[in-house]
Amino acid sequence: MGAAGGDDARWLARAAALAERARPLSSPNPGVGAIVVRDHRVVGRGWTQHGGRPHAEAQALAMAGEAAHGATMYVTLEPCAHQSTRGPSCASLAIASGLAAVIAGVEDPDPRTSGKGLALLGENGIDARLVPSPPARASLAGYLARRRAGRPFVTLKLATSLDGCIALEDGSSRWITGPSARAHTHLERARNDAILVGGGTLRADDPRLDVRLPGLEHRSPARWVLTRGSAPSGWGRLADPTEISAIQDVQYLMVEGGAQTAAAFLAADLVDRLLIYRAPIVIGDGRRAIGSIGIGDLAEAHGRWRLADRRQLGSDILEAYVRSRAPAHPAPSD
Repeated sequence: MGAAGGDDARWLARAAALAERARPLSSPNPGVGAIVVRDHRVVGRGWTQHGGRPHAEAQALAMAGEAAHGATMYVTLEPCAHQSTRGPSCASLAIASGLAAVIAGVEDPDPRTSGKGLALLGENGIDARLVPSPPARASLAGYLARRRAGRPFVTLKLATSLDGCIALEDGSSRWITGPSARAHTHLERARNDAILVGGGTLRADDPRLDVRLPGLEHRSPARWVLTRGSAPSGWGRLADPTEISAIQDVQYLMVEGGAQTAAAFLAADLVDRLLIYRAPIVIGDGRRAIGSIGIGDLAEAHGRWRLADRRQLGSDILEAYVRSRAPAHPAPSD
């Protein structure tokens, strides 16, 4: 027997937490989380594996085994309905397992599955429902941005003083924030497929842009530079922020600086999430975190950002904001 209906949001949130383990190694497939629940106990769980297979549902059902019969599966994204050369569809696996119910947190915008996965499950006697889940949607932000906006989900990271500076007047910037905030930045890098800086930052700082946390070094993202000139060997190049849709197989892009690059992405309205690490220092005549973004009226600045997280990291404060946007239409399929 499955879990009580009132618990749907809680179980979907737990599935979304599992999905974080898939990011970003599941790319170009979405990082999905799935939990199989029977008599209010978890009997199976899974998340999308490296390279996109096995899918989360396949892992969770394999772990549950016979206990899946009559159980409920909670999954962040609607189970796929199309067959692949890499394995059967998740909807067909769910049908074969004898599940009583499947609860999905987000409908898959992929036209091969959109609505069809849940419909197929329902046609085969499974209680298949879409229960919109903000945590599930947040865990799929990169995949949804790719499908609906045709580009990666963009995080802009800024490390600033209390008065909004990223460096002294002479350009010295090591270190604005303390070791805890810098370690968190490396964790964020590990959660992104690619990382980008401006040409000025590249020339001035020669940044490594890698992940320097024990055990996560292999998660260093691909490196990109915003410049009209040439890129170093091993780096990708963008001449303009609007070209990010052309970056292949990238669902999550992190922009780390400098001020003009940050301004260019904000002015193009291509930033989905702001990560602001604020150190308890005042610099005065220093270099500002962001250049002009073309706002001529304060009314234009209000209502764009919503605080999503705030936490203490050593002596520094991290604030995460997400962009408030109208729903986007799905991008055309390849």
